[in-house]
Amino acid sequence: METVNLNLRGMSCAACANSIESTIRAVPGVSASSVNFGVEQATVTYDPQKATLEAIQDAVSDAGYTASLQGQETTEEGAAEKAARAAETRDLMQKVGVGAIVSVILVIGSLSAMTGLKLPFIPGWLSNPWFQLVLTAPVQFWCGYSFYSNTWKALKRHAATMDTLIALGTSAAYFYSVFATVLPQFLVNQGLMPEFYYETAAIVITLILLGRLFENRARGQTSDAIRKLIGLQAREARIIRNGQEMSVPIQDVQLGDVVVVRPGEKIPVDGEIVEGASTIDESMVTGESVATKKHVGDEVIGATINQTGSFKFRATRVGKDTVLAQIVKLVQDAQGSKAPIQRLADQVTGWFVPVVIAIAIATFVIWFLAMGNLTLALITTVGVLIIACPCALGLATPTSVMVGTGKGAENGILIKGAESLELAHQIQTIVLDKTGTITQGKPTVTDFVTAQGTANSNELKLLRLVASVERNSEHPLAEAVVNYAKTQQVELPTVQDFAAITGSGVQGKVSGQMVQIGTQRWFHELGINTEALQQDRDRLEAIGKTVIWLAIDGDVQGIMGIADAIKPSSIQAIRALQRLGLEVVMLTGDNRPTAETIAREVGISHVIAEVRPDQKASVIASLQSGKIGARSTGSKAAKASATKRTKANIVAMVGDGINDAPALAQADVGIAIGTGTDVAIAASDITLISGDLQSIVTAIQLSRATMQNIRQNLFFAFIYNVAGIPIAAGILFPFFGWLLSPILAGGAMAFSSVSVVTNALRLRNFQPKTTI
Repeated sequence: METVNLNLRGMSCAACANSIESTIRAVPGVSASSVNFGVEQATVTYDPQKATLEAIQDAVSDAGYTASLQGQETTEEGAAEKAARAAETRDLMQKVGVGAIVSVILVIGSLSAMTGLKLPFIPGWLSNPWFQLVLTAPVQFWCGYSFYSNTWKALKRHAATMDTLIALGTSAAYFYSVFATVLPQFLVNQGLMPEFYYETAAIVITLILLGRLFENRARGQTSDAIRKLIGLQAREARIIRNGQEMSVPIQDVQLGDVVVVRPGEKIPVDGEIVEGASTIDESMVTGESVATKKHVGDEVIGATINQTGSFKFRATRVGKDTVLAQIVKLVQDAQGSKAPIQRLADQVTGWFVPVVIAIAIATFVIWFLAMGNLTLALITTVGVLIIACPCALGLATPTSVMVGTGKGAENGILIKGAESLELAHQIQTIVLDKTGTITQGKPTVTDFVTAQGTANSNELKLLRLVASVERNSEHPLAEAVVNYAKTQQVELPTVQDFAAITGSGVQGKVSGQMVQIGTQRWFHELGINTEALQQDRDRLEAIGKTVIWLAIDGDVQGIMGIADAIKPSSIQAIRALQRLGLEVVMLTGDNRPTAETIAREVGISHVIAEVRPDQKASVIASLQSGKIGARSTGSKAAKASATKRTKANIVAMVGDGINDAPALAQADVGIAIGTGTDVAIAASDITLISGDLQSIVTAIQLSRATMQNIRQNLFFAFIYNVAGIPIAAGILFPFFGWLLSPILAGGAMAFSSVSVVTNALRLRNFQPKTTI
């Protein structure tokens, strides 16, 4: 199966989106289709053996719309999209201008009829119905052309959209006026006074186009985040080829090219420094305001800004593989996805238009047949058709999601989909991995105790054997041991029969001796006696250090105390999460005394320790089901909280390693530290680029702000339609007859969509609260 994103053109309301969605799903080979009206985008999953992209695009075209493949965005493509939207805005401005001029003339010409007074300052020809007929025609058929063309396209699909309602309503007003102009005597013979509603048709069309103009401009602002990200790209790169330095467009940079960067320049692509050092401002990608020092061997990110020094780096990711390109793709996918809360709006818009047409017909029948009032019947029918636009419902959720995910990207938070954004505000329990999440993830050896005493020769002999085995392991603790051996300038011999036992330790033969390094639990399983160094182990773990045991040929020879510094932001972030009402849990494979020491330092009351990597996902599942509560470090309140947990929880997991990936996937919301592994990031729902735990707080605050914004939008949209349709139908006529004006209905309809989009744009002012 393949999944593609398509840019759509020609939609006028949420009903159009539903129509395109069903049209695409009807293509053989398509398994899923989701159309987002707010971002004018479709996400399609299909079997390339049964369906082609051309067939899907043709189906959309046959339905009366256009679909183009959304490629990897570039600065030029971003400018093209902006130019297309500007052209659409200019066209709307021209039509609104013509409609406004005609509407003013028609209103002036109709003042005498509307007021029942003879106004001598108004020329008689302005109120001539033949003049008004000719004057209104360009507005009805040129300015309003899109309403008719889209209605015809919908009819061919046996469907109805918002344009159908507008076309029916304005046509009813216009063509009744034409009939009264051409055959006034016929109406007189029927006992009816000829009345003219040319100004109603013109003003309604003008107001709706004005609303679309405002909406178009506002929706253009919702995608500012994407354009800002695209605009971060450097245009050219200075590379060295064949011994010569040359400038090339960044799309021509190849993997392995050596790139030269000078002070003040943007780094063009991702890579690894091979010569020189500098300080780099990575705030536009990571959200970190403090510049980062970089040296040989460090990674650099494309689009970040070099500040002080000059350096050379080797390109490791180019084109669509760069961090910036992946961020743009993730934000695009997130903005095009649908939040679960949107399902209700989609269901409503699916049957909304046919129901409104039925209400309009019933309204006409009641007022004309039951009350014998043709004028009132016509006005109320037109009002119902005009005011009932479901656009506001279709825009309520996607516009907020667009702004919310874009704002997240600006703060170094990548949210993969609208569902993740919605779920984040419901999190009840947040589980934090210890190493690399709460701590720096770069442990160092602080204590080395041997069973033979503290003689330097004993330590170096044991260190030589242990570090040789650990050199074959990728575990952070192994790296700490090897780095410690380097500081002692110990030569490391080769190892035979190396084996890593997941969650327990490693072993291998060095110079004919079996060397084993691991946990005390594993040593007990192997039958190795650890009593000799038990007091030293207890002393080290009591002060929060991880202890690894060292054995040669089945006998304990020593232990090492390893410490991992806590990240500066961890304590503040954890306190902020607790103030948000979340239960914070530490989940680690480390031993309990060490884990509880770290937990006390950062203020975590609930710890689940000594958990193997393959057990983490099941622990998350148990927390979700409420089957287990996290074991407390001793606080009475914490113990009470743990015992009360009997119902299902929304659980988030935060981690950075390969061993966290299953737990991240199992959690309701998986949050990966961006400085971690690609596997963890791929398994997560939210990625924190900077690795700062404070970003979790920001992500949850952003989710809550976005969901509050969506609820406000849905409330406005539903209340508008629930209240607007009965008023337009004349329910308040005995008390407030002036409310029946189709002109007011057109203005209200236009205002509803604009108000929803404008409310969503308020999210652009979101600022994370550093103190809660």
